[in-house]
Amino acid sequence: NESVQSLVLGDVEVIRVAEWYKPFLPASGMFSGAAADVWKENEGWLAPDHWEPDSDLVVLALQSWVLRSAGRTVLIDTGAGNGRERPGMGPFHRAQSDFLGLLARAGVRPQDVDVVVNTHLHVDHVGWNTVDADGQWVPAFPNAQYLIPAADDFHYGPDNAYGNGAQEVDRLIYEDSIAPIHQAGQAVLWDGLHRIDEHLTLESAPGHTPGSSVLRLASGSDRAVFVGDLLHSPVQILHTCCNSSACLAPEQAVASRRRILGRAADERELLVPAHFGGPGALEVRRDSDRFALGPWATASRKKSASASE
Repeated sequence: NESVQSLVLGDVEVIRVAEWYKPFLPASGMFSGAAADVWKENEGWLAPDHWEPDSDLVVLALQSWVLRSAGRTVLIDTGAGNGRERPGMGPFHRAQSDFLGLLARAGVRPQDVDVVVNTHLHVDHVGWNTVDADGQWVPAFPNAQYLIPAADDFHYGPDNAYGNGAQEVDRLIYEDSIAPIHQAGQAVLWDGLHRIDEHLTLESAPGHTPGSSVLRLASGSDRAVFVGDLLHSPVQILHTCCNSSACLAPEQAVASRRRILGRAADERELLVPAHFGGPGALEVRRDSDRFALGPWATASRKKSASASE
């Protein structure tokens, strides 16, 4: 169930690289704030791409997005990584995938990546920042500038004792996936707003983590916003007060979600969350004081490094 697909927005090619796509956690545990009947009421379109009714498991994709913009290659989020010690973290513990092979299928070699964006510093967004080179973790993308939210770098870093020591795995994640980027001199910390190029801008949207961010794309008349973990399920578009169990500051997460959804609806931005199944991206509409789902994106499967349908 690994795949590579692409679409074009203005002058920017957007390539979706899906490492895996499968039932993940029970809806009742992952979204404790969502009533059970919410899932049943929307089963017609939630299943099978976003929810598995029989098991009550939320279906998620582990995926990254490659943007070819202004002559450069930008990689948004880097999955879970291979061979990592992630005790207690289910499928992320000692995971193995062919992420670099999938990038190669998309025509992207490690040395071709100019910019890596970590929308936030959770386990499944930073793992392929680095690779194992003779027992040392080194940057997987040797020529890239890694854009890391300063607030997350502080929160999960040693000066804050790795996320206030809430869970040991946060230290492991920082030490194998973030610290080596600093040591190589490839980390760029940013806060507030950060312009990548004429089409792409990073913007803070805190709540899920202190430094959670979104990447806005504007090219020609096309608009998109890559929202990381602002949303894990389309249910959260209908019920914006519903946070995932991993949101560190729930009220702030809700405020960021509503703000970004409102702008996406008003500016017709294509909403591109990190983990949505199905086509992976959709438009959002206002529905009086709430939000509704607009049309889903259509992407084509990448045939080779040089052509797409």
